[in-house]
Amino acid sequence: MPDALFAELGDGRFLPADAARGPWSPDALHGGPVAALLAGAAEALLEDLHPARVSIELLRPVPVAPLAVATRALRPGRKVRLIGAELATEAGAVVASATVLGIRRADVVVPANGPADAPPLVDAVETGRRAGVRLADDYDAFHNCGVEHRFVRGAFHEPGPATDWIRLQVPVVPGAEPSPLQRVMGAADFGNGISGMADFSELIFINPDLTVHLHRLPVGEWVCLDSESRLEPEGIGLAQSALWDERGPLGRSLQSLLVEAR
Repeated sequence: MPDALFAELGDGRFLPADAARGPWSPDALHGGPVAALLAGAAEALLEDLHPARVSIELLRPVPVAPLAVATRALRPGRKVRLIGAELATEAGAVVASATVLGIRRADVVVPANGPADAPPLVDAVETGRRAGVRLADDYDAFHNCGVEHRFVRGAFHEPGPATDWIRLQVPVVPGAEPSPLQRVMGAADFGNGISGMADFSELIFINPDLTVHLHRLPVGEWVCLDSESRLEPEGIGLAQSALWDERGPLGRSLQSLLVEAR
């Protein structure tokens, strides 16, 4: 088990560990570590604002090689702020980017929320099935080394909707406790993988993006995805997930899907 998903090289540069690799190729990273790294970098510019939306663009395969993170304020503001972050190779090619929308926190009297779509799965961590998952290729990667899965329904090899509690097993960077935002971003990218409608050996359904809306941040280490995918014969798909923690619902995530036969 590595010390973290990324080793820090200094000056905003990072080296991915094997546990950050994705299921489609051992030479490219999973979207979860990429999303967690970019979101963590953007948080510093958010200051005390709430990250209400995080949009990740996976522009090309992210290599298992030194990477540089750069952040900037796209829209400064006291009540609403937009932060941009980019991930680039040593050659300067931007491989992923993020925009994070921050909204100020304040004490406001609001009506009570209505009932949630489903009861919180508080005991799922104890009752769910452990998943030490190996997919098409037997190598260490994010889905089987970087996180722990507890499926309440479905599984990676079972087509259809799935409910999965996910926990980061290692920090994003060495010596730093993952922030709540990093925990939810690392988990949210699994929506298409756990709710795939076809076997991994027959179809690929890669997400070139990830958008997460949060009305609150998660509490504790575990984040639950209640996920469903739809695939269309035009080679397009969409994965959507309701996001939970032990206290109840906290947001939603969406992933556009590029669908192709292997």
